[in-house]
Amino acid sequence: MKAIVVTDQAAGTAGMTLAERPDPEAAGNDVLVEVHASGFTPGELTWPSNFTDRLGRDRTPSIPGHELAGVVSALGYGTTGLSVGQRVFGLTDWTRDGTLAEYAAVEARNLAPLPGDVDFTVGASLPISGLTAWQGLFEHGRLQAGQSVLVHGAAGGVGSMVTQLAREAGAYVIGTGRAGDQKPALDFGAQEFVDLENDVLEDVGGVELVFDVFGGDIGRRSAGLVRAGGTLVTIAGPPEARPVDGLAIDFVVVSDRAQLGEIAQRVRDGRLRTAIGTVASLDDAVAAFNPTERVKGKTIIRVRP
Repeated sequence: MKAIVVTDQAAGTAGMTLAERPDPEAAGNDVLVEVHASGFTPGELTWPSNFTDRLGRDRTPSIPGHELAGVVSALGYGTTGLSVGQRVFGLTDWTRDGTLAEYAAVEARNLAPLPGDVDFTVGASLPISGLTAWQGLFEHGRLQAGQSVLVHGAAGGVGSMVTQLAREAGAYVIGTGRAGDQKPALDFGAQEFVDLENDVLEDVGGVELVFDVFGGDIGRRSAGLVRAGGTLVTIAGPPEARPVDGLAIDFVVVSDRAQLGEIAQRVRDGRLRTAIGTVASLDDAVAAFNPTERVKGKTIIRVRP
């Protein structure tokens, strides 16, 4: 099969190449997925798990990508809950070859049915951003209606999902980003916007929940905005500062079939939009991941037309 491979972690996306790789096989409790579309987050190339197996052994050249939408083509021994020919989408294991390929072997529990009226391209854009937003807001942030939420990067892939889900849940949403992000952030549902380059973040006052995607100085300053009993949730690594009278939680997203189903239903209903920037073929994937200018929105690789 054709796949994108990386052999040198230090090279980043510039080290990607299109190559022929053996077709994967579905082990016990796996499914083999004919990949139709794949999502990719460039930051994943900094994760050691993309280049080693669960025992820490080198597995390069490795296939990156952990988001996919496609069709089940085979079942491994003992696999239940899914069937051959079924449309699926989901988030694959961090320590196995990924989804920038014509086929991927995935644990069945990491996949959910993809409704027939949701395009594969949209399906592949949902798992990381959608699950990260859902888990950060509702599992770790314990968001309740009527609370206020400060969403950093509100126009980005994760932030736009956080903004929409928080607004739907009845929260008051304050988005942040660059000046050019104001309109899309407000379009996604933010009720206020803070330009991090020109406005004073501290003027926001107190909020019950901060959802941080930046870390660093922004994360440190944000800890001081959390009201008593509130929470700072971050995906930027261990927090460097904590609220005086609240919680600070960093987490790594995990796949969850029920949550994927909730996200897909909201897409079908028109309650949730995904921010897709570029759609490219597998043959053009390397160039798409090394653009000559900044691309807003997620890059999706359409593996099959």
